[in-house]
Amino acid sequence: MTDLNTQMSGESLAIAEQRKQELKQLFPGVFTEIKNDKGEIVEAIDYERLKAELGNFSEIYDNRRERYGMDWPGKRDCLRLIQEPSRATLKPCRDESVEFDKTENLFIEGDNLEVLKLLQKAYYGKVKMIYIDPPYNTGKEFIYPDNFSESLETYLSYAGLSGDDGKKFSTNSANEGRFHTKWLNMMFPRLYLARNLLREDGVIFISIDDNEVENLRRMCDEIFGEENFLGNISVVSNLKGRSDDKHFANAHNYLLAYSKNDFKTYGVPLPDDYLEEYPEIDEEGRRYRLQGLRKRGANARREDRPNMYYPFYVNPTNKKISLNKDSDFSIEVYPLLSDDSDGRWRWGAPTAFDRVDELIAGQVGSEKRWDIFQVDFSDVDGEVKRIKPKSIWLGPEFSNESGTREVKEVLGKGIFDTPKPKGLIKYILEQSVSDDDIVLDFFSGSSSTADACMAFRMDKGVRIKYIQVQIPERLDEKSNAFSTGFVSVADIGKERIRRAGQKIRDEISGQLDFEGKGNLDLGFKVLKLGRSNFKHWQAPAKDIAVDELAKQFELHIDHIDPNASQEDILYELLIKAGVMPTEKIELIELANHAVFSVGEGGWLICLQDTIEQNLIDAVLAKEPVQFICLDRAFHGNDQLKANAIATFADFNQGRDKADQIEFRTV
Repeated sequence: MTDLNTQMSGESLAIAEQRKQELKQLFPGVFTEIKNDKGEIVEAIDYERLKAELGNFSEIYDNRRERYGMDWPGKRDCLRLIQEPSRATLKPCRDESVEFDKTENLFIEGDNLEVLKLLQKAYYGKVKMIYIDPPYNTGKEFIYPDNFSESLETYLSYAGLSGDDGKKFSTNSANEGRFHTKWLNMMFPRLYLARNLLREDGVIFISIDDNEVENLRRMCDEIFGEENFLGNISVVSNLKGRSDDKHFANAHNYLLAYSKNDFKTYGVPLPDDYLEEYPEIDEEGRRYRLQGLRKRGANARREDRPNMYYPFYVNPTNKKISLNKDSDFSIEVYPLLSDDSDGRWRWGAPTAFDRVDELIAGQVGSEKRWDIFQVDFSDVDGEVKRIKPKSIWLGPEFSNESGTREVKEVLGKGIFDTPKPKGLIKYILEQSVSDDDIVLDFFSGSSSTADACMAFRMDKGVRIKYIQVQIPERLDEKSNAFSTGFVSVADIGKERIRRAGQKIRDEISGQLDFEGKGNLDLGFKVLKLGRSNFKHWQAPAKDIAVDELAKQFELHIDHIDPNASQEDILYELLIKAGVMPTEKIELIELANHAVFSVGEGGWLICLQDTIEQNLIDAVLAKEPVQFICLDRAFHGNDQLKANAIATFADFNQGRDKADQIEFRTV
């Protein structure tokens, strides 16, 4: 129903304002506050920053007027780094995976910056929820490459995948002049790329402590947009408090939540202890409470919302109400404040009309004055009512002690310091995911998120998929984890998923009636960051000798790494073509050739060193979206390659673009 108090403007669509709002959705970080010629603070577009986001970095910070914003040394390099494409790849590792060919879960071992870049095509706008627990910047070491432009080589050296000395990761002690700057430089590009992966209704939750919570808030305001800030939640992680803190025994950490654009919470189930707030029981045995419909607190006066001041009419016999007066509904009731001045209802008249069955009248006070109440049940359609989570999360399931105990039960004592408890992540999942949603954690640590996703899927029957990203941070050789056989943090995470999955299998073994959980995905596919399987052409120096240039050309005649397996090449092609690496892949025989069929035949990929015309004909009969083969498979036979191109062109002639087959060679 239209609000009659809202007047039409009489003007056509403001095109400039519409375009401005569209730009804000695409690039929230380019909007800032400046002082105009009149001395007024107004919202404005930072055109230099917009140029930077589009790849133009020249003189980005020169000749700028004073404005509100967040800058720090290295921010320009962060923006440049975001624009730099990754030349790495993700290589499949069957030996470390579980149910490799069936699972839709991923564990990616590698530097999360490079990994986030590689995920952009396949997962752009597809992730529903991101949870991360990044380094808290307490003055201890965290993984950080000194040189922005050498992140892949730095990672390969660090991970022991390079024979070179490479760059080393640095410490970030509190007495350094760039203590906060280095943390910001580490986080900014990762959060920027993470936002790209979120769906329009997606949400990100970030655990943090006092050291960087203010900087993180400001940085997220810039990346996600201040209007998409959802809340700063206090999570009581240690009810006793840390006794070694200097002034206060800190008992909590923070959890910042931001939406991509249009997140709607699913809420959380009503806790058992809340049932005491529902003291009434109806004839069907349902618990309920009566909530006054009159607005309490601030903005409760008639003049605050005049359209919410209107009468109800009560039937004194059965206490039912109506918005229309007649012989049965004869008692008129207005919202009155305690001083008998005019108040207002919580609902407007249209809402009250639609939901009148939820309302009942009652008499209050010594004068037995009639008032209107909403009947609020503790259940909805037989299910426990869901409520908005509070801004303080308190309970044993959120404690650090719970997280430590969970890892101890699965892997043993002293394996991982301060793991996040599954209960925290499951509580986040309750609010934010439903069937077939994707969950991402790119600081996965001990894989609490993966463990929580499996447990949540088993408990709720909600089919969610996860992506874990963890750098293989090497463990101290004196640590208990190292003596147990773990070499890196990534090893701990993978083993936790294996054992947690097996524990669930053991629990459900033999259960015939397991509704919603029979297809429980307890596997995970391991991919590892590495150099591309294809040689990338490097522009030679201008003064290079002719014979040296000839040698470079010879090196690129066969541009595929001879040590790369067909599966290595396949996964690089899929990832860089924007295909999820969890797509179903089958190896089929087609015209006496081994061909990878991806996504139920949507893509056909032949990586053999020889192909013939009969394979081209067989591919056309399958009508895939795309066919890819090796360029070297033509063995320099230009006629065969020309025939193949012509065959696909003839097939596509006159067809709609959606029905055409794309033919590519690599």
